[in-house]
Amino acid sequence: MTSAVTTDKSARPGYGQLLRTPGALSFLLPGFAARQPFAMLTISIVLLVQHTTGSFGSAGIVAAVTGVSMALFAPQMGKLADRIGQSRVLVPVVLAHAAAVGALTALALLGAPLWALALAAIPAGASVPQVGPMVRSRWAAKLEGSPLLPTAAAFESVTDEFTFVVGPVLATFLCTAIHPSAGLITEATLTIVGGLLFAAQRGTQPKPVARAANGEKHASALSFPGLRVLIVAFIGIGAVFGGMQVSLAAFSEEIGNPGANGLLYGVFAAGNMIAGIAMGAIAWKIGPRRRLILGYIGLTAAASVLWAANSAILLGALGLVVGLCIAPALITGYTMIEQLVPAASRTEAFTWLTGAVAFGQAGAVTLAGRLTDAHGSSYGFLVPMAATALALLTLLALRGKLAPKAPSRIVNSSTAAGSATSKVVRNTVNERGMGHRVPVTVD
Repeated sequence: MTSAVTTDKSARPGYGQLLRTPGALSFLLPGFAARQPFAMLTISIVLLVQHTTGSFGSAGIVAAVTGVSMALFAPQMGKLADRIGQSRVLVPVVLAHAAAVGALTALALLGAPLWALALAAIPAGASVPQVGPMVRSRWAAKLEGSPLLPTAAAFESVTDEFTFVVGPVLATFLCTAIHPSAGLITEATLTIVGGLLFAAQRGTQPKPVARAANGEKHASALSFPGLRVLIVAFIGIGAVFGGMQVSLAAFSEEIGNPGANGLLYGVFAAGNMIAGIAMGAIAWKIGPRRRLILGYIGLTAAASVLWAANSAILLGALGLVVGLCIAPALITGYTMIEQLVPAASRTEAFTWLTGAVAFGQAGAVTLAGRLTDAHGSSYGFLVPMAATALALLTLLALRGKLAPKAPSRIVNSSTAAGSATSKVVRNTVNERGMGHRVPVTVD
């Protein structure tokens, strides 16, 4: 594994210090380019399929199949990356994804039936390169044991949110101003270019570990109970994204101002970005498990009142609050992977969480779409309310599964020889023999 960085406890964790991490920019810049196409995929599919079929319903089905396929296959991609290395996985994957997207584009332009488009959407989703989880895995390897790790998680959340603001805008412009297929063609092209550039950064990838220390095969990341609890929480977060997308669009139609949809969703996304930036700048005094639960309580409470909004101004304000509440839960969940899952399985673990968001989003888009068609946008907002409430109950019931690993113990050499017990220093851990001690907050 890439060696962990040493951190001076007198230096306050922040973005400047994070970006000065040796080798960070070498994978951050190509990583940003490589994850941009992912934000373009869904909207590009919707716009192309709607153009060729004349049905938003058909477009939604094809997009949902893509999302579910990605959610199911992404963890297997992550697991393979942990075993044989990120670059060896990424190179064939980006080529396969470009070919699959090309096939889907051609079928749509040729007027293929819905079942054929849905079938083509399976490999297009299954081959989505998991660059975001791979970047997070590289941060976890470089910052293991460092107080900068939550800052890195916040930085990645802001990067993701920025990507999902820019990507759909770019895809919409390409599909409407140039050609309905231009969005998918650009997505495939950027996937190849960005993915291969990122794969070329072999020096910063975590060292692949094919077998555990005892010689046995590694268990799947899913075998760790803490990850399974986080997956439920992230499905709820995905349901917020999916429910908001559909319900905000329906609300804008109902008030006779379809153009308000972009503004309302932009305010929601801005709240997420603002909270993400703040999360990385704060030196937290409470443990991650408590932060996750408190953040999820806030998210559930905010999502539970969306259905009552009866004006664009009120809905925009509530959407901003929901966005502000997503980042604490999302970022903390990603941060906890270092404590809950061994290093040899972290890329797989991150892809499970990313897939959980995609799965929750796909399910919410489908369910909220049906509810808004039948009863109006206020019923669509019930989907994020119900999903976050169920996820919160799971978090509270199984919070014991999220307990971090015990802190490292420092032996008092003056008494170790004659004592059956060693003195445990509970508030510090010795950082890999480098002589630096980093504060540890006990949850």
